[in-house]
Amino acid sequence: MKINPLDDRVLVKPAEAETKTASGLYIPEGAKEKPQQGKVVALGPGKRLDDGRHASLGIKKGDQVIYSKYGGTEIEIKGVKHVILSERDLLGVIE
Repeated sequence: MKINPLDDRVLVKPAEAETKTASGLYIPEGAKEKPQQGKVVALGPGKRLDDGRHASLGIKKGDQVIYSKYGGTEIEIKGVKHVILSERDLLGVIE
């Protein structure tokens, strides 16, 4: 199955949640925080403008991004969790 996002939507594969704290303590499954960063897997063509053209997106496939904690829709593709977000839900690109 292949997902092609529409308009200014972005498909992101979230990073794995931390399993240990900086001091070496293991975090129980129920206490892990939802990740807020991940890798861009697919992009839509961009938001449609009034003249029918698509505005280009400010990111590209493969970028590591930070996104809003409660933004987007979680989906599962071949057993792997992904998030579909609007470009406005992205907060930054990790370089």
